[in-house]
Amino acid sequence: MTLTAEHVCKTIRNAPILQDVNLTLEGGTVYGFVGRNGSGKTMLFRALSGLMKLTQGTVSLDGQVLHRDFSVLPSLGIVLEHVGMYPNLTGVENLRYLAGLTRRAGEADIRTAIERVGLDPDDKRTYRKYSLGMKQRLAIAQAIMEKPDVLMLDEPTNGLDDDGVRKIRDLILEEKARGAIVLLASHNQEDIRILSDHLFRIDQGRLEKLS
Repeated sequence: MTLTAEHVCKTIRNAPILQDVNLTLEGGTVYGFVGRNGSGKTMLFRALSGLMKLTQGTVSLDGQVLHRDFSVLPSLGIVLEHVGMYPNLTGVENLRYLAGLTRRAGEADIRTAIERVGLDPDDKRTYRKYSLGMKQRLAIAQAIMEKPDVLMLDEPTNGLDDDGVRKIRDLILEEKARGAIVLLASHNQEDIRILSDHLFRIDQGRLEKLS
């Protein structure tokens, strides 16, 4: 499985957001992306996933072209800065609803995903009563419950305690071992150092390979 970006550019209101990005990403590999706020990390994930149209260039998965053969990546788990959940539903009820949209994850998949991030699938608290860390864990659970081919995680350990950080790091390595393409953006330099097989820096929308 190969995800490829060729000469990807994005301009918003005449401002360059991504500039001539070229990438080849393979399954079973973790790719780390670092850069200051506003450097283009989140926009890159949006471009590669199909959540944002490109100004120029192409993104393809195993030869099939994004926005031509499919509108978004067909097997995608993603965590960006804003995760929409229903405040009056429990964690498992939220994931049941989301799973019903694609019908790719069953009840066992949902419960397993919740347990993998360190939450209790039988917890009766509604989402509005979750702590920041619990909300972050649930966001990651929804990203992994369908066993996606491509997993994009923007600041996955944000708001987590030490136990949560360990669980999510282990989970990322498990997803890598499963064969997923994992893209990781984090301000936590230890996350990047421990988990990444290849490291890139983004600055003003330009991508530089560091290792």
